[in-house]
Amino acid sequence: MENFVLIAVFVLLGMLFRRLNAFPPETVQVLNMFALYVSLPAVILLKVPQISFSGDLLAPILIAWGALFLSSALVLAAGRMLLWPRPTVGVLLLVVPLGNTSFMGVPIIKAFFGDAGLRHLVVYDQFGTMLIFATYGSLILALYGREGSVSLRGVARRVLLFPPSVALAGGLVFLPWGYPVLFERLLQTTAGTLTPLVMTAIGFQLSFKLRPTLRTPLCFGLVLKLILAPLAALLICRMLGASGPAVDVSILEAGMPPMVTAGALAVVAGMDAELSAALIGLGLLLSFGTLPFFFWML
Repeated sequence: MENFVLIAVFVLLGMLFRRLNAFPPETVQVLNMFALYVSLPAVILLKVPQISFSGDLLAPILIAWGALFLSSALVLAAGRMLLWPRPTVGVLLLVVPLGNTSFMGVPIIKAFFGDAGLRHLVVYDQFGTMLIFATYGSLILALYGREGSVSLRGVARRVLLFPPSVALAGGLVFLPWGYPVLFERLLQTTAGTLTPLVMTAIGFQLSFKLRPTLRTPLCFGLVLKLILAPLAALLICRMLGASGPAVDVSILEAGMPPMVTAGALAVVAGMDAELSAALIGLGLLLSFGTLPFFFWML
C-alpha cells in the first residue's frame, strides 16, 4: 500500500507541475526519454539474471499474445458493426492491445508483488509487449496511418535497437557471470528513478478532452483494455489450472492501461489524436481502481 500511495503522489505532482510556468511542455518528453534510455534499461539489466528459464516463461508470453488477438478481433468486429471511421479504428487497434507494461507496470507490479514479480514482468514486456509493438504495431501504423509501408528491415531495426531490447541482450550476455558489486549498486540506484520519473510524466500529460461522437469508442476501448482483457486471462488460466507468480503478474500486466508511446505514434501517423489522448489519460486514471480490483481477485 505504501508503494501504491507513492505512485499516486508522483502523479499528483505531475498534474501540479503542468500548471506551473517553471515546467515547459517539453518536460514530459524529457522525463520519458530519460526513463526509456536510462531507468528502464537499468531495471531490465538488474532483473534479467533472476529470470528462470523454465515452463514459467510461457505464461507471460502466451497471455500477452492472447490478449493481442482478443483485443484486435473485438475492435475490428465493433468497428465494422458500428461503422466507426478508419482513424478511430486505427487508434483502437494500436492503443488498446498495447499496454503500458513497462513504465506503468514496473511500479505497479513492484507495489503488489515486490521485486520478485519484476522478473516475470521483464518476460511479459520484452517478449510480449515490445515484440508486439515492433511487429504488429508497425503493421497497424502502415495500414491505418497517413502514410507508411511495412519494412522487415525497419521492424528488425526497431526490435534490435530499442533501449530495453539492448538491455535485455546485455543482461543475457552477462547471465553466466553476474555483475560486479559496484555495477549492481549503480543499477539499483538508477532503477530507483523509474517510478518518480514515469509517474510524474503521466500526471503531467493527463488529458480528458473528447468530442461526443468519440465517447462510444472510448468506453469500448477502456472496457476492453482494463476489464475484458485481464478478466479473460484470469478465467482462462483458472480453467486450465494455471497458477503461480508468473501467471498472476501476467494477468495484471494484461490489464495495464494503454501504452503512452503507442498513443503518441497514433497521433503522429494521422489517426484520431483526441481519442488517443483520452484513452491514455482516462485509462491511466481508471487503472488505479481496476488493477487493485484484479489483484484482489487473484
